[in-house]
Amino acid sequence: MVLNTQRKDKLDALAESASDAGVSLAASAWRRLRRNPVFIVGALVIVAFVLLALLAPLLAPHDPAQRLLESQVSRAENTIPPSQPGFPLGGDQYGRDLLSRLLLGSQQTLLVAVLATVIGLGGGLVLGLLAGAFGGWVDSLVMRIADVMLSVPSLLLAVSIGALFAEQTQFTVILAVAIVQVPIFGRLLRGTMLAQRSSDHVLAARALGVKESAIVFRHMLPNALGPVIVQATLVLAVAIIDAAALSFLGLGAADDSVPEWGQMLGGAQNIIDSHPQLAFWPAGCIILVAFGFTLVGESLRDALDPKRRR
Repeated sequence: MVLNTQRKDKLDALAESASDAGVSLAASAWRRLRRNPVFIVGALVIVAFVLLALLAPLLAPHDPAQRLLESQVSRAENTIPPSQPGFPLGGDQYGRDLLSRLLLGSQQTLLVAVLATVIGLGGGLVLGLLAGAFGGWVDSLVMRIADVMLSVPSLLLAVSIGALFAEQTQFTVILAVAIVQVPIFGRLLRGTMLAQRSSDHVLAARALGVKESAIVFRHMLPNALGPVIVQATLVLAVAIIDAAALSFLGLGAADDSVPEWGQMLGGAQNIIDSHPQLAFWPAGCIILVAFGFTLVGESLRDALDPKRRR
């Protein structure tokens, strides 16, 4: 029975490989992804998160900055507004609608994660392109800078960068998280670029006298971007967690009238013993969204890497 099962698995793998013959890498990857339940679950989480963030102003039942339930807050008795009609999740310690703050907070979380990843990706592309295309002392210099940055834990480095700014804003959080991601993208692109330098099509282009700039941008870079794009999906999950951590530590925007999940989590730490729901909801949202991006990133990596295909 075991031998028959193993033989069937091998035949299925061979049939899948045969069906992928003559099909582009993207089409082959999509064929695997749409049959992967892990990818489907992660994609559903991401789609729901993006839709909620985009539609948050329409979905939020109240202004997240207004203290509509302030009369129900009692600091002496340590009470906050409970769940009630019109306020499904109740209010926070200031009498603001918790559901509205969660919905509007998704916008800030998405904005910070996407912008930080895009900026980090752009910086990493520049460094990786310089190191992988030119090699020599340029490669050594860029990689030593990357090694120094990677030697420090990412969250500690982000906190250190964020603390350098005199005024803490949402932009400082984005910049701190982005700088942390630069060496990750740079090292990855550098490795794939070096692999492309010795490939047959690059050697053939050099033998035909093609200019070095054309070789780099037309032959090496497009073929080296695949793993970097996949890594960007995984980095989005890390960016969400790091940004929330910075806001939790008080390195985000000081104005809490514009909610953000990490900021909400930090504001609830003083009353978490008596009202854990104030921390549970933003923390749960952070974990769920980061989990969704991680599932999609891992699925993309498995689908695009032939060595990891099952």
